[in-house]
Amino acid sequence: MFKRQPGDENANHMSGPSAEQEKKSAALNSVSAAVLLTGLKVGIGLWCGSMGILAEAAHSGLDFVAALVTYIAVRAAGRPADAEHPYGHGKIENLSAMVEALLLLGTCGWIIYEAIARLVSKSIHVEASVWAFGVMAISILVDITRSRMLKRVAVKHRSQALEADALHFSTDVWSSAVVILGLIGVRVAAKVPSLSFLVKADAVAALIVAAIVVVVSLQLGVRTVQALLDAAPGGVAEKIKAAVQEIKGVHDCHAVRIRHSGPRYFVDLHVLLDGSQTLEAAHELTERIEQKVRTLLPDADVTVHPEPWKAQPIHNIAEDI
Repeated sequence: MFKRQPGDENANHMSGPSAEQEKKSAALNSVSAAVLLTGLKVGIGLWCGSMGILAEAAHSGLDFVAALVTYIAVRAAGRPADAEHPYGHGKIENLSAMVEALLLLGTCGWIIYEAIARLVSKSIHVEASVWAFGVMAISILVDITRSRMLKRVAVKHRSQALEADALHFSTDVWSSAVVILGLIGVRVAAKVPSLSFLVKADAVAALIVAAIVVVVSLQLGVRTVQALLDAAPGGVAEKIKAAVQEIKGVHDCHAVRIRHSGPRYFVDLHVLLDGSQTLEAAHELTERIEQKVRTLLPDADVTVHPEPWKAQPIHNIAEDI
């Protein structure tokens, strides 16, 4: 069995201290943004009495917790493999994504309860001031900026934790836009008596925000569970098998298994090679196989198990006569 060693020259240039530093920097910037937005939304939401903004404040508060968990997870996941964790610590990123999903689902209960209470019975004055619009506009700008930044780093370094944050904050943009529409409805109701029913628009906006959060949380939760259960990416095993069998000298590729821990994939496969060739020749061929697999999954840890192949003798029909 031939396995790539940590010091191989084929190691991807994106791994290493610089990659971990970039990931930690992105996560820390997300934490700072969450602190800023939470403080602004709580203050303006309480002052204006806006349920929509307070719902967004609760959302941002959980964003802070989730971003902090992501930062801690990214730091921990960057530690090298050891005797107790031979596959590294990448699963910590998957666990942090699960924590984020659970936190988001937890806050939805309070948002939905309070919004329905306002729609059914409560009569609370909402002040749709310019400050309320201003803080939501700032929230949208910050979320657009950090979601793009997190997405770029997540794709570059294949970080599920950062990708979860990026997806989360990109949906925050839409939820903030919904809150702004709710505030517009409140202002319209105040100026046009015949449209007084729009005073409830703020509570409706809060319900829509909660629905968005639920959908995103469930999607994130499903993906995280799949990662924790080592679900292989769809169709990749078949692509690896087809690509390896194209290599001259490989007679068959089978038993392809793929798992990933954090940003890194681990692949092991069996191949049939000419059993009469030298060990050196077989090793050179397995090196080519590993390189081929990494064209599909960059920086993958690849283990190749060679098995001897012998040509089947041609059946002599004359012998049967």
